[in-house]
Amino acid sequence: MPAADEILDIVDEEDRVTGRAPRGEAYARGLRHRCAFILVRDAEDRIFVHRRTSTKLVHPSLYDMFVGGVVGAGESYAEAALREAEEELGVSGLPRPAHLFTFLYDAGDGRSWWSAVHEVRCDLPVRPQPEEVAWHAFLTEPELERRLGEWAWAPDGLEAYERLKAHRG
Repeated sequence: MPAADEILDIVDEEDRVTGRAPRGEAYARGLRHRCAFILVRDAEDRIFVHRRTSTKLVHPSLYDMFVGGVVGAGESYAEAALREAEEELGVSGLPRPAHLFTFLYDAGDGRSWWSAVHEVRCDLPVRPQPEEVAWHAFLTEPELERRLGEWAWAPDGLEAYERLKAHRG
């Protein structure tokens, strides 16, 4: 099924389901939906960083420190987090990602989505999905911090990262 045809739950400002719509329609009409963000660390505590492919519907060719994506209709944030992490990393058998916090992301153009931030350790060799990931590496946190001012980042991932740092104190 094309990504634009995937059915999403449409939610209100309190994250309550108010209806359903195909992803393409939700994006085009600015309908609020749900997304799962997963920060992936390897055995050395480095963070999986990647550049999104040019064919992505949202934020093509930008860097991101989270894997993830939309939560399908009837799917929980936890289910979406595990599914998205395994799909994008090209692995199976990950532990369930730990939920850290949820926030309402405002894109500033009338679009917004509820964003559940998770974290998971992946000790498996990754084979990122080529349709999703154009480049990837595991970076230490200082390396990632240095790149923040150098590379063009997905704005929702960047906000989630800043909120994660604040969440950790």
